[in-house]
Amino acid sequence: MVRRNVARLVVAFTGVIALLLGGQTAAFAAPTNDDYLAAIAVESIPFTTTIDTSDATSDPTDPTGCYNNGSVWFSFTPTRDMWIQADTIGSNYNTVLSAWTGDQGALTLVGCNDNYYSQDARLAFTANAGTTYRFMAGYCCGNGRDGGGSLRFSVKEVLPPTNDDFADAIPVGALPYTEAQDYQGATRETGEPSSCFTPTRTAWYSYTPTTTESITARTSPGYAGMAVYTGSSLTDLAMSECTTLYSYRPLTFRAQAGTTYLFQVAADGINVHTFQLEAAKQPIADFSYWPSEPNSYDRISFSSSVNDPAGAGISSYAWDFGDGTTSADPNPVHQITADGDHTVRLTVRTPDGRTASATHVIRVRTHDVAIVRMTVPTTARVGQTIGVDVHVRNTRYDESVRVELERSTPTSGYQPVGALTQPVPAASSNKTTRFSFTYTVTSDDLAYGKLTFRASADPSPSRDALPADNELLSTPVIIK
Repeated sequence: MVRRNVARLVVAFTGVIALLLGGQTAAFAAPTNDDYLAAIAVESIPFTTTIDTSDATSDPTDPTGCYNNGSVWFSFTPTRDMWIQADTIGSNYNTVLSAWTGDQGALTLVGCNDNYYSQDARLAFTANAGTTYRFMAGYCCGNGRDGGGSLRFSVKEVLPPTNDDFADAIPVGALPYTEAQDYQGATRETGEPSSCFTPTRTAWYSYTPTTTESITARTSPGYAGMAVYTGSSLTDLAMSECTTLYSYRPLTFRAQAGTTYLFQVAADGINVHTFQLEAAKQPIADFSYWPSEPNSYDRISFSSSVNDPAGAGISSYAWDFGDGTTSADPNPVHQITADGDHTVRLTVRTPDGRTASATHVIRVRTHDVAIVRMTVPTTARVGQTIGVDVHVRNTRYDESVRVELERSTPTSGYQPVGALTQPVPAASSNKTTRFSFTYTVTSDDLAYGKLTFRASADPSPSRDALPADNELLSTPVIIK
Protein backbone atom coordinates (compact mmCIF):
# COMPACT_ATOMS: atom_id res chain seq x y z
CA MET A 1 0.00 0.00 0.00
CA VAL A 2 3.00 2.32 0.55
CA ARG A 3 3.92 2.25 -3.17
CA ARG A 4 0.31 3.00 -4.17
CA ASN A 5 -0.09 5.91 -1.72
CA VAL A 6 3.20 7.47 -2.88
CA ALA A 7 2.02 7.18 -6.51
CA ARG A 8 -1.23 8.99 -5.64
CA LEU A 9 0.61 11.83 -3.85
CA VAL A 10 2.86 12.31 -6.87
CA VAL A 11 -0.15 12.47 -9.20
CA ALA A 12 -1.95 14.98 -6.90
CA PHE A 13 1.15 17.16 -6.58
CA THR A 14 1.63 17.13 -10.36
CA GLY A 15 -1.98 18.30 -10.78
CA VAL A 16 -1.47 21.23 -8.39
CA ILE A 17 1.68 22.36 -10.21
CA ALA A 18 -0.12 22.13 -13.56
CA LEU A 19 -2.97 24.37 -12.28
CA LEU A 20 -0.52 26.94 -10.90
CA LEU A 21 1.15 27.08 -14.32
CA GLY A 22 -2.20 27.61 -16.07
CA GLY A 23 -2.35 24.09 -17.54
CA GLN A 24 -4.59 21.10 -16.77
CA THR A 25 -4.01 17.41 -16.12
CA ALA A 26 -6.43 14.49 -15.53
CA ALA A 27 -7.22 13.60 -11.91
CA PHE A 28 -6.36 10.09 -10.66
CA ALA A 29 -9.42 7.89 -11.34
CA ALA A 30 -8.69 4.42 -10.01
CA PRO A 31 -11.89 2.33 -9.62
CA THR A 32 -13.51 2.36 -6.19
CA ASN A 33 -12.98 -1.40 -5.91
CA ASP A 34 -9.32 -1.22 -6.93
CA ASP A 35 -8.23 -2.64 -3.56
CA TYR A 36 -9.06 -6.01 -2.03
CA LEU A 37 -10.48 -4.30 1.07
CA ALA A 38 -12.68 -2.05 -1.09
CA ALA A 39 -14.33 -4.91 -2.98
CA ILE A 40 -17.82 -4.15 -4.29
CA ALA A 41 -20.21 -6.30 -2.28
CA VAL A 42 -22.76 -8.22 -4.33
CA GLU A 43 -25.84 -8.05 -2.09
CA SER A 44 -28.21 -10.07 -4.28
CA ILE A 45 -28.12 -11.96 -7.53
CA PRO A 46 -28.49 -11.78 -10.42
CA PHE A 47 -25.99 -8.92 -10.39
CA THR A 48 -24.40 -7.00 -13.28
CA THR A 49 -22.27 -3.88 -13.37
CA THR A 50 -20.01 -2.11 -15.84
CA ILE A 51 -17.02 -0.09 -14.60
CA ASP A 52 -14.02 1.65 -16.12
CA THR A 53 -10.83 -0.13 -15.07
CA SER A 54 -8.47 1.87 -17.31
CA ASP A 55 -6.63 3.21 -14.24
CA ALA A 56 -6.86 0.04 -12.17
CA THR A 57 -3.64 -0.94 -10.37
CA SER A 58 -2.09 -4.15 -9.10
CA ASP A 59 -1.38 -4.29 -5.40
CA PRO A 60 1.70 -6.22 -4.15
CA THR A 61 -0.61 -8.26 -1.90
CA ASP A 62 -2.79 -9.41 -4.82
CA PRO A 63 -2.51 -13.18 -5.33
CA THR A 64 -0.53 -14.42 -8.33
CA GLY A 65 -2.24 -17.76 -8.85
CA CYS A 66 -4.29 -16.09 -11.61
CA TYR A 67 -3.16 -12.96 -13.52
CA ASN A 68 -3.62 -9.82 -11.38
CA ASN A 69 -2.83 -7.06 -13.90
CA GLY A 70 -5.17 -4.09 -13.32
CA SER A 71 -7.05 -5.98 -10.60
CA VAL A 72 -10.44 -4.96 -9.23
CA TRP A 73 -12.44 -6.85 -6.60
CA PHE A 74 -16.00 -8.02 -5.90
CA SER A 75 -17.33 -10.12 -3.02
CA PHE A 76 -20.36 -12.35 -2.52
CA THR A 77 -21.61 -14.29 0.51
CA PRO A 78 -24.52 -16.65 -0.26
CA THR A 79 -27.12 -17.34 2.41
CA ARG A 80 -27.61 -20.90 1.15
CA ASP A 81 -25.70 -23.44 -0.89
CA MET A 82 -26.05 -22.74 -4.60
CA TRP A 83 -24.37 -23.17 -7.96
CA ILE A 84 -23.23 -19.77 -9.21
CA GLN A 85 -21.74 -18.39 -12.39
CA ALA A 86 -19.56 -15.27 -12.60
CA ASP A 87 -18.36 -13.84 -15.90
CA THR A 88 -16.91 -10.85 -17.71
CA ILE A 89 -18.88 -11.37 -20.91
CA GLY A 90 -19.34 -8.03 -22.69
CA SER A 91 -16.05 -6.46 -21.59
CA ASN A 92 -13.95 -4.73 -24.25
CA TYR A 93 -10.55 -6.15 -23.31
CA ASN A 94 -8.92 -9.54 -22.66
CA THR A 95 -10.18 -10.27 -19.16
CA VAL A 96 -9.15 -12.85 -16.58
CA LEU A 97 -11.44 -13.84 -13.72
CA SER A 98 -10.61 -15.69 -10.51
CA ALA A 99 -12.48 -16.57 -7.32
CA TRP A 100 -10.90 -16.85 -3.87
CA THR A 101 -11.74 -17.60 -0.26
CA GLY A 102 -9.82 -16.57 2.86
CA ASP A 103 -8.08 -13.39 3.95
CA GLN A 104 -5.81 -10.97 2.13
CA GLY A 105 -2.32 -12.42 1.87
CA ALA A 106 -3.59 -15.95 2.58
CA LEU A 107 -6.22 -16.55 -0.13
CA THR A 108 -7.24 -19.95 -1.48
CA LEU A 109 -8.00 -20.21 -5.19
CA VAL A 110 -11.47 -21.54 -6.04
CA GLY A 111 -11.20 -21.12 -9.81
CA CYS A 112 -9.44 -19.18 -12.58
CA ASN A 113 -10.52 -18.64 -16.18
CA ASP A 114 -9.14 -16.84 -19.21
CA ASN A 115 -10.66 -16.87 -22.70
CA TYR A 116 -13.85 -18.78 -21.98
CA TYR A 117 -15.00 -17.26 -25.26
CA SER A 118 -12.75 -14.91 -27.24
CA GLN A 119 -11.63 -12.31 -24.63
CA ASP A 120 -14.34 -13.14 -22.07
CA ALA A 121 -13.87 -15.14 -18.85
CA ARG A 122 -16.38 -17.30 -16.97
CA LEU A 123 -16.38 -19.30 -13.73
CA ALA A 124 -18.99 -21.67 -12.32
CA PHE A 125 -18.84 -23.50 -8.99
CA THR A 126 -20.82 -24.55 -5.93
CA ALA A 127 -20.90 -21.71 -3.38
CA ASN A 128 -21.45 -22.69 0.26
CA ALA A 129 -23.78 -20.74 2.55
CA GLY A 130 -21.96 -18.25 4.79
CA THR A 131 -18.66 -18.39 2.87
CA THR A 132 -17.43 -15.12 1.36
CA TYR A 133 -16.10 -15.46 -2.15
CA ARG A 134 -13.78 -12.76 -3.54
CA PHE A 135 -13.71 -12.24 -7.30
CA MET A 136 -10.62 -10.65 -8.82
CA ALA A 137 -10.95 -9.36 -12.39
CA GLY A 138 -7.77 -8.46 -14.27
CA TYR A 139 -6.40 -8.51 -17.75
CA CYS A 140 -4.30 -11.09 -19.54
CA CYS A 141 -1.53 -11.88 -19.07
CA GLY A 142 0.91 -11.63 -16.19
CA ASN A 143 1.10 -9.95 -12.80
CA GLY A 144 1.96 -6.56 -11.35
CA ARG A 145 0.91 -4.21 -14.15
CA ASP A 146 -1.80 -1.50 -14.18
CA GLY A 147 -4.62 -0.69 -16.62
CA GLY A 148 -7.73 -2.30 -18.05
CA GLY A 149 -10.76 -1.09 -20.00
CA SER A 150 -14.53 -1.30 -19.83
CA LEU A 151 -15.27 -4.24 -17.53
CA ARG A 152 -18.70 -5.87 -17.42
CA PHE A 153 -18.99 -8.19 -14.41
CA SER A 154 -21.98 -10.47 -13.70
CA VAL A 155 -22.94 -13.04 -11.07
CA LYS A 156 -26.01 -15.24 -11.16
CA GLU A 157 -27.37 -18.42 -9.64
CA VAL A 158 -27.54 -21.35 -12.04
CA LEU A 159 -30.62 -23.44 -11.35
CA PRO A 160 -30.93 -27.15 -12.17
CA PRO A 161 -32.79 -27.98 -15.37
CA THR A 162 -36.48 -28.73 -14.92
CA ASN A 163 -35.81 -32.38 -15.78
CA ASP A 164 -32.87 -32.73 -13.40
CA ASP A 165 -34.52 -35.62 -11.50
CA PHE A 166 -35.83 -38.93 -12.81
CA ALA A 167 -39.36 -38.15 -11.65
CA ASP A 168 -39.33 -34.92 -13.68
CA ALA A 169 -38.31 -36.49 -16.99
CA ILE A 170 -39.59 -34.43 -19.91
CA PRO A 171 -41.98 -36.53 -22.03
CA VAL A 172 -41.11 -36.55 -25.73
CA GLY A 173 -44.08 -36.32 -28.06
CA ALA A 174 -43.91 -36.50 -31.84
CA LEU A 175 -40.57 -37.05 -33.56
CA PRO A 176 -38.32 -35.35 -34.48
CA TYR A 177 -37.80 -33.74 -31.07
CA THR A 178 -35.22 -31.12 -29.99
CA GLU A 179 -34.76 -29.52 -26.55
CA ALA A 180 -31.87 -27.54 -25.02
CA GLN A 181 -30.91 -27.43 -21.34
CA ASP A 182 -28.17 -25.67 -19.37
CA TYR A 183 -26.36 -28.41 -17.41
CA GLN A 184 -24.35 -26.10 -15.13
CA GLY A 185 -26.80 -26.56 -12.28
CA ALA A 186 -27.65 -30.17 -13.04
CA THR A 187 -27.07 -32.73 -10.30
CA ARG A 188 -26.95 -36.46 -9.77
CA GLU A 189 -29.77 -37.41 -7.45
CA THR A 190 -29.43 -40.08 -4.79
CA GLY A 191 -29.87 -43.55 -6.27
CA GLU A 192 -29.32 -42.46 -9.85
CA PRO A 193 -27.69 -45.36 -11.75
CA SER A 194 -24.32 -45.57 -13.43
CA SER A 195 -24.01 -47.37 -16.74
CA CYS A 196 -21.10 -47.16 -19.17
CA PHE A 197 -20.29 -43.84 -17.46
CA THR A 198 -20.49 -42.40 -13.94
CA PRO A 199 -22.62 -39.26 -14.19
CA THR A 200 -22.25 -36.08 -12.16
CA ARG A 201 -24.74 -33.78 -13.95
CA THR A 202 -27.79 -35.35 -15.60
CA ALA A 203 -31.20 -34.63 -17.08
CA TRP A 204 -33.98 -37.05 -17.99
CA TYR A 205 -36.37 -37.57 -20.93
CA SER A 206 -39.01 -40.22 -21.59
CA TYR A 207 -40.47 -41.54 -24.83
CA THR A 208 -43.22 -44.08 -25.52
CA PRO A 209 -43.52 -44.96 -29.24
CA THR A 210 -46.92 -45.85 -30.65
CA THR A 211 -45.35 -48.06 -33.33
CA THR A 212 -42.27 -50.27 -33.25
CA GLU A 213 -39.46 -48.35 -34.92
CA SER A 214 -35.74 -47.64 -34.84
CA ILE A 215 -34.96 -44.32 -33.18
CA THR A 216 -31.79 -42.25 -32.81
CA ALA A 217 -30.83 -40.10 -29.82
CA ARG A 218 -27.98 -37.63 -30.00
CA THR A 219 -26.73 -34.48 -28.28
CA SER A 220 -25.12 -31.27 -29.45
CA PRO A 221 -22.31 -30.87 -28.52
CA GLY A 222 -21.83 -34.57 -29.11
CA TYR A 223 -19.67 -35.46 -26.11
CA ALA A 224 -22.52 -36.00 -23.62
CA GLY A 225 -23.11 -39.54 -22.43
CA MET A 226 -26.52 -41.20 -22.88
CA ALA A 227 -28.11 -44.25 -21.32
CA VAL A 228 -31.54 -45.72 -22.10
CA TYR A 229 -33.52 -47.54 -19.42
CA THR A 230 -36.87 -49.18 -18.99
CA GLY A 231 -38.67 -49.24 -15.66
CA SER A 232 -40.88 -47.09 -13.48
CA SER A 233 -38.54 -45.87 -10.72
CA LEU A 234 -34.84 -45.41 -9.97
CA THR A 235 -34.81 -48.69 -8.05
CA ASP A 236 -36.07 -50.93 -10.87
CA LEU A 237 -34.39 -49.49 -13.98
CA ALA A 238 -32.97 -51.90 -16.55
CA MET A 239 -30.44 -50.46 -18.97
CA SER A 240 -30.89 -51.34 -22.65
CA GLU A 241 -28.44 -49.03 -24.49
CA CYS A 242 -25.56 -46.72 -23.58
CA THR A 243 -22.95 -44.40 -25.14
CA THR A 244 -20.00 -43.20 -23.09
CA LEU A 245 -19.02 -39.63 -22.37
CA TYR A 246 -16.82 -38.12 -25.07
CA SER A 247 -17.63 -40.91 -27.55
CA TYR A 248 -19.29 -38.41 -29.92
CA ARG A 249 -21.59 -41.22 -31.05
CA PRO A 250 -25.37 -41.20 -31.42
CA LEU A 251 -27.47 -43.91 -29.80
CA THR A 252 -29.71 -45.95 -32.13
CA PHE A 253 -31.91 -48.89 -31.16
CA ARG A 254 -35.20 -50.65 -31.95
CA ALA A 255 -37.96 -49.20 -29.77
CA GLN A 256 -41.04 -51.37 -29.15
CA ALA A 257 -44.52 -49.88 -29.38
CA GLY A 258 -46.05 -49.14 -25.97
CA THR A 259 -42.77 -49.40 -24.05
CA THR A 260 -41.60 -46.31 -22.18
CA TYR A 261 -37.90 -45.55 -22.57
CA LEU A 262 -36.09 -43.30 -20.08
CA PHE A 263 -33.11 -41.33 -21.44
CA GLN A 264 -30.43 -40.28 -18.94
CA VAL A 265 -28.27 -37.53 -20.49
CA ALA A 266 -24.99 -36.90 -18.68
CA ALA A 267 -23.01 -33.73 -19.41
CA ASP A 268 -19.91 -33.47 -17.26
CA GLY A 269 -19.28 -29.88 -18.26
CA ILE A 270 -20.86 -26.44 -18.01
CA ASN A 271 -22.29 -26.13 -21.49
CA VAL A 272 -25.81 -26.00 -22.81
CA HIS A 273 -26.59 -29.36 -24.41
CA THR A 274 -29.36 -30.03 -26.92
CA PHE A 275 -31.08 -33.42 -26.78
CA GLN A 276 -32.42 -34.70 -30.11
CA LEU A 277 -34.63 -37.71 -30.77
CA GLU A 278 -35.74 -38.80 -34.24
CA ALA A 279 -36.73 -41.80 -36.30
CA ALA A 280 -33.51 -43.48 -37.38
CA LYS A 281 -32.48 -42.68 -40.94
CA GLN A 282 -32.02 -45.59 -43.33
CA PRO A 283 -28.49 -46.81 -44.12
CA ILE A 284 -26.98 -46.06 -47.52
CA ALA A 285 -25.46 -48.80 -49.69
CA ASP A 286 -23.59 -48.89 -52.97
CA PHE A 287 -20.65 -50.75 -54.46
CA SER A 288 -18.11 -50.63 -57.25
CA TYR A 289 -16.23 -53.39 -59.06
CA TRP A 290 -13.11 -53.95 -61.12
CA PRO A 291 -12.53 -54.65 -63.94
CA SER A 292 -15.41 -52.53 -65.17
CA GLU A 293 -15.86 -54.71 -68.31
CA PRO A 294 -15.08 -58.20 -67.06
CA ASN A 295 -14.81 -61.44 -68.98
CA SER A 296 -15.51 -64.96 -67.82
CA TYR A 297 -11.86 -65.49 -66.85
CA ASP A 298 -11.63 -62.41 -64.59
CA ARG A 299 -11.78 -62.52 -60.81
CA ILE A 300 -13.92 -59.45 -60.12
CA SER A 301 -13.08 -57.36 -57.05
CA PHE A 302 -16.20 -55.89 -55.40
CA SER A 303 -15.86 -52.91 -53.05
CA SER A 304 -18.79 -51.93 -50.83
CA SER A 305 -19.51 -48.28 -50.04
CA VAL A 306 -21.93 -48.10 -47.11
CA ASN A 307 -22.88 -45.61 -44.42
CA ASP A 308 -25.27 -45.55 -41.49
CA PRO A 309 -26.23 -41.93 -40.72
CA ALA A 310 -27.84 -43.14 -37.48
CA GLY A 311 -24.43 -44.28 -36.23
CA ALA A 312 -25.27 -47.89 -35.36
CA GLY A 313 -23.01 -49.27 -38.09
CA ILE A 314 -23.39 -52.20 -40.45
CA SER A 315 -23.70 -55.68 -38.93
CA SER A 316 -24.03 -57.86 -42.04
CA TYR A 317 -23.40 -57.91 -45.80
CA ALA A 318 -25.31 -60.13 -48.23
CA TRP A 319 -24.15 -60.40 -51.88
CA ASP A 320 -26.11 -62.09 -54.66
CA PHE A 321 -23.98 -62.30 -57.81
CA GLY A 322 -26.83 -63.23 -60.14
CA ASP A 323 -25.23 -66.55 -61.10
CA GLY A 324 -26.52 -68.62 -58.20
CA THR A 325 -23.67 -67.76 -55.81
CA THR A 326 -23.59 -65.49 -52.73
CA SER A 327 -21.13 -64.01 -50.24
CA ALA A 328 -21.20 -62.42 -46.78
CA ASP A 329 -17.86 -60.63 -47.10
CA PRO A 330 -17.83 -56.82 -47.11
CA ASN A 331 -15.52 -56.75 -50.15
CA PRO A 332 -15.58 -60.12 -51.93
CA VAL A 333 -13.71 -61.33 -55.02
CA HIS A 334 -15.82 -63.43 -57.39
CA GLN A 335 -15.54 -64.94 -60.88
CA ILE A 336 -18.66 -65.00 -63.05
CA THR A 337 -17.91 -67.82 -65.45
CA ALA A 338 -20.71 -67.32 -67.99
CA ASP A 339 -21.13 -64.46 -70.43
CA GLY A 340 -24.30 -62.44 -70.06
CA ASP A 341 -25.90 -59.58 -68.14
CA HIS A 342 -25.76 -60.44 -64.44
CA THR A 343 -27.66 -58.40 -61.82
CA VAL A 344 -25.49 -58.21 -58.70
CA ARG A 345 -27.22 -57.10 -55.49
CA LEU A 346 -25.71 -55.99 -52.17
CA THR A 347 -27.96 -55.85 -49.09
CA VAL A 348 -26.66 -54.49 -45.76
CA ARG A 349 -28.28 -54.65 -42.33
CA THR A 350 -27.75 -52.63 -39.15
CA PRO A 351 -27.80 -54.15 -35.63
CA ASP A 352 -31.31 -52.74 -35.08
CA GLY A 353 -32.66 -54.28 -38.31
CA ARG A 354 -32.65 -51.43 -40.83
CA THR A 355 -31.60 -52.45 -44.35
CA ALA A 356 -30.44 -50.92 -47.61
CA SER A 357 -29.70 -52.45 -51.00
CA ALA A 358 -27.85 -51.57 -54.19
CA THR A 359 -27.80 -53.34 -57.56
CA HIS A 360 -25.64 -53.09 -60.66
CA VAL A 361 -25.96 -55.01 -63.92
CA ILE A 362 -22.56 -56.42 -64.80
CA ARG A 363 -22.05 -57.20 -68.49
CA VAL A 364 -19.71 -60.16 -68.76
CA ARG A 365 -18.30 -60.45 -72.30
CA THR A 366 -15.40 -62.71 -73.20
CA HIS A 367 -13.66 -61.29 -76.28
CA ASP A 368 -10.94 -63.55 -77.67
CA VAL A 369 -9.16 -63.44 -81.02
CA ALA A 370 -6.08 -65.43 -81.89
CA ILE A 371 -3.47 -65.49 -84.68
CA VAL A 372 -3.41 -69.12 -85.59
CA ARG A 373 -0.89 -69.08 -88.49
CA MET A 374 1.21 -66.93 -90.84
CA THR A 375 1.97 -67.76 -94.45
CA VAL A 376 5.35 -66.62 -95.87
CA PRO A 377 7.57 -67.91 -98.71
CA THR A 378 10.48 -70.18 -97.90
CA THR A 379 13.03 -68.06 -99.77
CA ALA A 380 13.25 -64.60 -101.33
CA ARG A 381 15.79 -62.35 -103.06
CA VAL A 382 16.69 -58.66 -102.81
CA GLY A 383 14.10 -56.45 -104.57
CA GLN A 384 11.45 -59.16 -104.59
CA THR A 385 8.00 -58.24 -103.22
CA ILE A 386 6.65 -61.11 -101.17
CA GLY A 387 3.25 -61.73 -99.59
CA VAL A 388 2.66 -62.29 -95.87
CA ASP A 389 -0.76 -63.61 -94.83
CA VAL A 390 -1.89 -63.46 -91.18
CA HIS A 391 -4.84 -65.71 -90.27
CA VAL A 392 -7.01 -64.58 -87.31
CA ARG A 393 -9.57 -66.80 -85.60
CA ASN A 394 -12.56 -65.44 -83.65
CA THR A 395 -15.20 -67.67 -82.04
CA ARG A 396 -16.99 -65.28 -79.62
CA TYR A 397 -18.32 -61.97 -80.93
CA ASP A 398 -17.94 -60.03 -84.16
CA GLU A 399 -14.88 -57.83 -83.76
CA SER A 400 -13.00 -55.11 -85.57
CA VAL A 401 -9.37 -56.27 -85.38
CA ARG A 402 -6.16 -54.38 -86.06
CA VAL A 403 -3.20 -56.50 -87.10
CA GLU A 404 0.27 -55.00 -87.02
CA LEU A 405 3.15 -56.63 -88.92
CA GLU A 406 6.83 -56.17 -88.12
CA ARG A 407 10.08 -57.58 -89.56
CA SER A 408 13.23 -58.63 -87.80
CA THR A 409 16.50 -56.70 -88.08
CA PRO A 410 20.01 -57.81 -87.11
CA THR A 411 20.61 -54.90 -84.69
CA SER A 412 17.38 -53.19 -83.58
CA GLY A 413 14.88 -55.96 -83.00
CA TYR A 414 11.68 -55.55 -85.00
CA GLN A 415 10.64 -52.67 -87.26
CA PRO A 416 7.09 -51.90 -88.52
CA VAL A 417 6.03 -53.19 -91.91
CA GLY A 418 2.38 -52.10 -91.87
CA ALA A 419 -1.01 -52.42 -90.19
CA LEU A 420 -4.48 -53.45 -91.34
CA THR A 421 -7.88 -53.09 -89.61
CA GLN A 422 -10.86 -55.10 -90.78
CA PRO A 423 -13.92 -56.91 -89.45
CA VAL A 424 -13.43 -60.40 -88.10
CA PRO A 425 -16.83 -62.05 -87.71
CA ALA A 426 -17.39 -64.74 -85.13
CA ALA A 427 -17.15 -68.15 -86.74
CA SER A 428 -16.49 -71.77 -85.96
CA SER A 429 -13.06 -72.66 -84.64
CA ASN A 430 -11.84 -73.96 -88.04
CA LYS A 431 -12.54 -70.72 -89.90
CA THR A 432 -10.22 -67.71 -89.98
CA THR A 433 -10.04 -64.23 -91.46
CA ARG A 434 -6.98 -63.43 -93.58
CA PHE A 435 -4.97 -60.20 -93.34
CA SER A 436 -2.72 -59.86 -96.45
CA PHE A 437 0.51 -57.82 -96.35
CA THR A 438 3.33 -57.31 -98.88
CA TYR A 439 7.00 -56.63 -98.27
CA THR A 440 9.91 -55.84 -100.62
CA VAL A 441 13.18 -57.50 -99.61
CA THR A 442 16.16 -55.14 -99.06
CA SER A 443 19.93 -55.49 -99.12
CA ASP A 444 19.90 -55.22 -95.30
CA ASP A 445 17.84 -58.41 -95.22
CA LEU A 446 20.44 -60.08 -97.47
CA ALA A 447 23.22 -59.06 -95.10
CA TYR A 448 21.39 -60.76 -92.28
CA GLY A 449 20.64 -63.80 -94.42
CA LYS A 450 17.12 -64.42 -93.20
CA LEU A 451 13.91 -62.58 -92.40
CA THR A 452 11.33 -63.26 -89.68
CA PHE A 453 7.93 -61.54 -89.37
CA ARG A 454 6.01 -60.86 -86.17
CA ALA A 455 2.24 -60.20 -86.18
CA SER A 456 0.01 -58.97 -83.34
CA ALA A 457 -3.80 -58.72 -83.23
CA ASP A 458 -5.77 -56.19 -81.17
CA PRO A 459 -9.61 -56.28 -80.96
CA SER A 460 -9.90 -52.73 -79.49
CA PRO A 461 -12.00 -51.28 -78.01
CA SER A 462 -12.73 -54.75 -76.64
CA ARG A 463 -10.29 -56.22 -74.12
CA ASP A 464 -8.95 -59.60 -75.18
CA ALA A 465 -9.53 -62.20 -72.49
CA LEU A 466 -6.54 -64.38 -73.50
CA PRO A 467 -3.88 -62.10 -75.00
CA ALA A 468 -1.17 -64.78 -75.02
CA ASP A 469 -2.31 -66.03 -78.45
CA ASN A 470 -2.60 -62.56 -79.98
CA GLU A 471 1.00 -62.64 -81.23
CA LEU A 472 2.82 -65.03 -83.58
CA LEU A 473 6.23 -65.29 -85.30
CA SER A 474 6.57 -66.57 -88.86
CA THR A 475 8.98 -69.19 -89.99
CA PRO A 476 12.26 -67.60 -91.25
CA VAL A 477 12.45 -66.53 -94.89
CA ILE A 478 15.90 -67.33 -96.29
CA ILE A 479 17.32 -64.41 -98.32
CA LYS A 480 19.50 -65.39 -101.28
